[in-house]
Amino acid sequence: MTHWLGPKVLATLGTGLSHYVPDDARECGDVDLGVSDLRWTWDADPVSPKVADPAMRTALIERAAHLVAEEGRDALTLRRLAAEVGASTMVVYTHFRGMDHLRQEVRREGFARLAQHLGDVDVTDDPVADLMVLGWAYHRNATTNRDLYRVMFMERTGDDDCAEPHLDADGAEVEHERPAEDATFMMLVDGVARCLAAGRFRDAEALPLATQLWAAEHGVVSLEIAGILDADEAASNLEALRLNLLVGFGDDPTRIALSATRAHPRMTPRPVDPAG
Repeated sequence: MTHWLGPKVLATLGTGLSHYVPDDARECGDVDLGVSDLRWTWDADPVSPKVADPAMRTALIERAAHLVAEEGRDALTLRRLAAEVGASTMVVYTHFRGMDHLRQEVRREGFARLAQHLGDVDVTDDPVADLMVLGWAYHRNATTNRDLYRVMFMERTGDDDCAEPHLDADGAEVEHERPAEDATFMMLVDGVARCLAAGRFRDAEALPLATQLWAAEHGVVSLEIAGILDADEAASNLEALRLNLLVGFGDDPTRIALSATRAHPRMTPRPVDPAG
């Protein structure tokens, strides 16, 4: 039950009023408040937890990603998200500093899962085989976490003027950086650099070659997520694209085929350890 109360009335009540809508929700358009009013919610039977729950945090992130992926960024509002997870609006503020922080955490979670998939790829004495497995891991992450992938690379999650500022250790605002995005891309750059160092590719800079591989992978993944290619079509096209690019980079087709035979047995999900 929601009430519109002036500040003097609020000062005399206090008990029984569970929360107010923070400033970031007002400024980003989730609610429309007057200058001197605060909207308070009376929760007769509040369902939001008092202590952060990791399972609820994950549910909020995944549901937020789904809303953005399926309906666009304007669908992600405080009330809508709370309704989607079956909780009060306060649950968002139990787990995040506000909606802007939630939007940032959706992207961070997406890149954290991508980093985990890429990080599971072992380094062997065949860098081209390792590069192939990295591509498979990227594809597996995207198709396993489709909503997060779309938010990471195919959707905007919020307006620039509503973005939470990035602060340094002294609390001063700094230019936005992308450590998570850069770290995952550098895994691919490093994989290409190993191929160059092993003499598998012609002398070149690793960065542009990695960008070409990523662009090819992302293109096929996007077509698969959109339903334009089925899983088998995506796999065969990825295989052909990788072969063409690797030959173009200077590798020998016979050696590529040998690397592929080494890579394919590694392109299966690892069993989950019950002990965690």
